[in-house]
Amino acid sequence: MSKFTVACLLAVTAAVSLTACAKEEPQVVDAPAAQNMPATESNPSSAPAMPESHPAPSEPSDDVDLSGIERAEGGKTIAEIYAEKDQLAGEEIVLRGKVVKTNAGIMGKNWLHVRDGSGAEGADTLTVTTPFVLPEVGDTVVVTGALELNKDFGMGYQYDLIIEDADVVVADAM
Repeated sequence: MSKFTVACLLAVTAAVSLTACAKEEPQVVDAPAAQNMPATESNPSSAPAMPESHPAPSEPSDDVDLSGIERAEGGKTIAEIYAEKDQLAGEEIVLRGKVVKTNAGIMGKNWLHVRDGSGAEGADTLTVTTPFVLPEVGDTVVVTGALELNKDFGMGYQYDLIIEDADVVVADAM
């Protein structure tokens, strides 16, 4: 490479660096939002707003009958998954439950909330994502996938437990 070419490259690099330094002053950021804290009633602006194209999440249905759900062969109940979460992290698990909530096409995946009647309040629902089937609320499903802990997608979407990209089979289709 000639000295002229090297000199030109250095001049362009210097110009780009100086241009980057001349940008606007940094804005003061709301501390709770900067820490990725969810919005609260006292501070509704602390979480970023959802894009308009983002589907509105639905509420879990309390009308789904959870009686008579049998444990999947070789599987765990949701109560067992919560109790053994540290040992099961990263492991493939199988569970059977009923879908109590669905959200289609969020981040290119279908989102399900599954319950099996086990577990205490707050530890009775498992969130599952799948790129495949979208069952109906009330469907009995068998879910197979790796358990992940403390997953944070940002925008207030944080999950203590989640199974991503799961294989979900509707029980009637088995």
